[in-house]
Amino acid sequence: MTDFTLAELEQIVANRAAATDGSSYTASLIAKGQHKAAQKLGEEAVETVIAAMMQDEKAVISESADLLYHLLVVWKIAGVSLESVMQELDKRTSQTGLQEKAARKPE
Repeated sequence: MTDFTLAELEQIVANRAAATDGSSYTASLIAKGQHKAAQKLGEEAVETVIAAMMQDEKAVISESADLLYHLLVVWKIAGVSLESVMQELDKRTSQTGLQEKAARKPE
């Protein structure tokens, strides 16, 4: 198993976002704004779903990597950190989804 982490990818995205020499796809995507970055995220999500439906493991892996990268770009533009998302997940996993739904107030 690799030692590479999403935190490392978050740092790579941040570093590449700061590039000003025209060499960074990340910087160019960020310069196009959140709308374009979110569009790319959606495209990668759809491609991941298609790969999963086709039961193509290699494509699922490849498209998932693209999906995670584009998600981190969207977070970068939005000012959202991996840490804040992990904190939210930590809160949510303190109970099961069924327990959480049962605890909701009726609308």
